Amino acid sequence: MEELLAVMAQLRDPVSGCPWDRRQTLRSIVPHMLEEAYEVADVIERGALESLPDELGDLVFQVVFYARIAEEEQRFDFDEVARRMVAKLVRRHPHVFGDEAAGSDEQRAHTWESIKAQERRERGDSDTSLLADIPRAMPALTRAVKLGRRAARGGFDWDHPAPVWDKVVEELDELREALGETAGARRRMHEELGDVLLSVASLARHLDVEPESALRDACRRFEDRFRAVEAGLAERGLQPGREQRDLMEELWSRAKTGGSDGDRQ
Repeated sequence: MEELLAVMAQLRDPVSGCPWDRRQTLRSIVPHMLEEAYEVADVIERGALESLPDELGDLVFQVVFYARIAEEEQRFDFDEVARRMVAKLVRRHPHVFGDEAAGSDEQRAHTWESIKAQERRERGDSDTSLLADIPRAMPALTRAVKLGRRAARGGFDWDHPAPVWDKVVEELDELREALGETAGARRRMHEELGDVLLSVASLARHLDVEPESALRDACRRFEDRFRAVEAGLAERGLQPGREQRDLMEELWSRAKTGGSDGDRQ
């Protein structure tokens, strides 16, 4: 860790450091930090665990990068980041580091949120809502689940998945109605589609399915199948296009069921 911090300091050296690294700010490296986090998720979901140390290293480097810039601005340093993290973990786990009984998952979640609320009060945060501290920059599906989970702790929730499914159908019907409108149709479709996605996120929460992960898996399946369609077309000397729609549908169905184009010849 000390060697990594030293390397980071050299990269930011105003005389002999890297010009790109020296130009970066706390704001400019945000996209890189998010990208590295997604790459960690990707290798885990693909099972490419031999690449995980490299990707975790890239993510740790982003933390070190932030800390170095902040140190140069005399805000805080990496040691302060580590100290605060240790203190937070100890404080939020009284059933591990204190005398409190572990209790159920629900009891531990309640204790966790109570401690976070106390932390907000101590730093003078006047927002006492159950929805406080949910970042708006969070991916929308993940944020929707977190908002719903917080509201549920206040008793604002369905008791089981069935009425949530009914809500999804209701929102789909409202979106269908918006499709037939003319005046203000674009805005209403925007709102109704958002309501559909919000209700789907609620359904995912009740089914204990993480929607971002489920959607990433769906995107991966789509990509694999479409690449199979492209390969099938290429074997015939064809390119994707509307004139190949029927053949593309056939190749898609074959890819979806796991068959190969060679099976039918």
